[in-house]
Amino acid sequence: MKQTKTLRVRVKDNHAAQLRRMARSVNTVWNYVNELSERAIRERGVFLSAFDLQKYVQGANKELGLHSHTPLMVCKEYEARRRQFKKRHLAWRKSYGARRSLGWVPINTGMAKPNNGAVYHAGTYFKVWDSWGLENYKFRTASFSEDARGRWYFNVVVEFEAEASAGTGSVGIDLGCKDAATVSDGTRETGRWYRRIEGDLAVAQRARKKKRVAAIHAKAANRRKDALHKLSRKLVDGNAAIFVGNVSSKAMSQTRNAKSVLDAGWGVLKTMLSYKCDHAGIVFEEVNEAFTTQRCSCCGIIPESSPKGLGALGIREWQCSDCGTVHDRDVNAARNILALGHERLAGGMPVL
Repeated sequence: MKQTKTLRVRVKDNHAAQLRRMARSVNTVWNYVNELSERAIRERGVFLSAFDLQKYVQGANKELGLHSHTPLMVCKEYEARRRQFKKRHLAWRKSYGARRSLGWVPINTGMAKPNNGAVYHAGTYFKVWDSWGLENYKFRTASFSEDARGRWYFNVVVEFEAEASAGTGSVGIDLGCKDAATVSDGTRETGRWYRRIEGDLAVAQRARKKKRVAAIHAKAANRRKDALHKLSRKLVDGNAAIFVGNVSSKAMSQTRNAKSVLDAGWGVLKTMLSYKCDHAGIVFEEVNEAFTTQRCSCCGIIPESSPKGLGALGIREWQCSDCGTVHDRDVNAARNILALGHERLAGGMPVL
């Protein structure tokens, strides 16, 4: 079965200056269509489509040093983001200053080609560290993007032949702050990637070493993605159904636990599980995790002895006063999430 995925490879640093110039030109096009669209709405009450906007940027590539398709791709992206956020005016893309936008250069389908460890685009061979074997894939849409440390990456959508998962089991996942993820089979991902290097970050910040600060932040993010990729791949390969609690990282990030919540990467793990399960053809569902910590996974009731409220967050193990089973707090919640997932599968999806 054909599926799509995005490959990401790093561009060698000697191309950074050229890519930054191209990114500044892209920002110019974005800001122009942003102002043009807002004026059309304000003066004529008309929302310009990507097709309408493209008429105004034809030929701009010659002045700006871009590929002829790049301004057209900027218009498409602009319209898509305007619809997504339901706004008549989007944020300006800044090319200079401390708050400048990270570089981005969109590429249309077929306008970039692999060539012996390089990517050919707009008359230039951009050398990359080809860890994916790009010549084995047919490129679709792509882009160059910059990270906070000024490093550039080539991102390309490709088609591949997805393999169905051979797993037959099912698991529930409880998301938390002490442990980023606890699986119903007892597997844990401790997380706390940012917390482990918080001391080094404080030293670098006091010394005003901006590059070192950015490198430490990137190190935590890379460790987080690596660990969650490995966990999600292991779960997808070994199971036919995966269920996770519907805890919202966005809502929890507004509380005093925001730093721990964002460090746990709940949204990243859910996203990884979602597309990997889709590729493997297995079930992935979010279920309502209300009272899963308090309910005994053996007898199914909420006993008096179960941990309740904020004051009981420190209770990591408890014994059911009804059936006498001793529970690990997070494993018990994960097992309840698994049971809720099976109920949802048995009952089917409600008709809306």
